[in-house]
Amino acid sequence: MERKDYEDALEPLEHELVAMAQWARAKGERILVLFEGRDTAGKGGTIKAISERINPRQCRVVALPKPSETERTQWYFQRYVPHLPAAGEIVLFDRSWYNRAGVEKVMDFATDEQVEAFLHDAPRFERMLVDDGIRLFKYWLSCNQEEQEQRFAERVEDPLKRWKLSPIDIKARTRFAEYSAAREAMFRATHTEYAPWTVIDYNDQKLGRLTLIRDLLDRLPDTHVQQEEIDWPALGHPPLTEEFDLLQPIPPYQMPEAN
Repeated sequence: MERKDYEDALEPLEHELVAMAQWARAKGERILVLFEGRDTAGKGGTIKAISERINPRQCRVVALPKPSETERTQWYFQRYVPHLPAAGEIVLFDRSWYNRAGVEKVMDFATDEQVEAFLHDAPRFERMLVDDGIRLFKYWLSCNQEEQEQRFAERVEDPLKRWKLSPIDIKARTRFAEYSAAREAMFRATHTEYAPWTVIDYNDQKLGRLTLIRDLLDRLPDTHVQQEEIDWPALGHPPLTEEFDLLQPIPPYQMPEAN
C-alpha cells in the first residue's frame, strides 16, 4: 500500500481512536488489547498507530522483558496482572502471557507440562477478566515466511533497525513450522466465545494496521461522547517575549553544508 493512501485512510481512524479514548474515560471502560504474531509481523508499528494520538497517561503500552529469577517462581500470570487496565484506561500488550504457548514452547524455555498447564489455565484467567468487565481483544498478526525473511534482511541492512534483532530471532528462523504448530494448538485451546482470537493478514503491514484498527473500533459500542465546547479566551495583552537571565537557550541546529 502506498504511503499517501495509507495516511489518508489512517487519519479518520485516528479521530475515531481519540473519540474512543474519550468514551472510555467518560464511561470508566477498561480496554485490553493483546498483539501476538511472528517476529517482524508488525506489532510495534500497529501499537504506535493506535496509541500515537491518545493521551499516554490513559493509553499504556506493555512490553515486558524476559522474566526475572523471582518471576520464574511466581504464578505464571502474576507478572501480567499489575499491568491490567483500571477504569478509563487502554492497555496494549506487545506480546503477552501467550509467550508461553509460542516462543517459550518452541525454543524450549518451558516444559511440556508448563505449556499444557498454560493452555488449560489461560481461558479460565481470561474468563475472570471478561466477567469483571474488561473488554479483551486478542489479535494474531499473520505474515508468511517469504515476507518475514525480507523484513529480517531489512533489519540486518539498516543500522537504525538492527536493535530489533536478537539471537532468539535468528534461531527462530529455522523453526517456522514449529511456530505454526504451536500457534494452532494455542488457537484450539484458547479461542473462546468470550475471548476469541482475530487473525489479520499482515503481509502488507499498512493494510494490516488499517484492518486491525477498523475491526477494533467496530467491535466497541458507539463511542461518541458529547464534548463540552471550550471558549478559548484571547490574551488580555500583546504576546510576551520569553526572557532568560542566568541561562540562554542553545542556538538552533545548523544543517551541514553540502559538499
